[in-house]
Amino acid sequence: MGGPLTRLVSYPMNAQPPAGQPASLPEMSLPEWLVLAILSQQPAHGFAVAQRTASSGDLGRVWQIPKAVVYRAIGRLLEAGLLVPEGTEPGLGPQRTVYAATEDGRAAAERWLHEPVEHVREIRSELLLKLALLDRAREDPAGLLRAQRAVLEPLVGAIESRRGASQGFDATLLAWRRATAVAALEFIDMVTPVESRQP
Repeated sequence: MGGPLTRLVSYPMNAQPPAGQPASLPEMSLPEWLVLAILSQQPAHGFAVAQRTASSGDLGRVWQIPKAVVYRAIGRLLEAGLLVPEGTEPGLGPQRTVYAATEDGRAAAERWLHEPVEHVREIRSELLLKLALLDRAREDPAGLLRAQRAVLEPLVGAIESRRGASQGFDATLLAWRRATAVAALEFIDMVTPVESRQP
């Protein structure tokens, strides 16, 4: 089972989104982003998505999502206009509805896939999922990894600047944060293709 749902910042309804983005993108959880990204790569029915995010699925190895959460995510994405039903497929029981991302849904998923995560704790879930999805689409992850490094480096610097003035458990907590942030940077260096590393 994966961790708690991660809430991602959305554009306020009255704000101007970046070019090519839907005008009223709702606040979305990590499972909702994941379902949208999967269906933007290839239309599928909910059961197929649930198989991919189950413990035995290619994405479930990173972050498991219960079947009920997958279907709830599809419902929310349909309401937001980011998915549409595309047809049906026969199953063992009733016919299964196949869903596809709309143009707005594909644009939102593309933006999300290439955005670095904001917190070190999201490396284990959200960043790994993005890397898995990019690999499945045969896309070069170098841009995402460079952007992620640019987010993490200032965090390490900020932690270092506070360590000397910290005592007791505050010092222990800062040491933990520094260790995890440095480990995340080392991970990014390990998976960034050599030819894509900046000098």
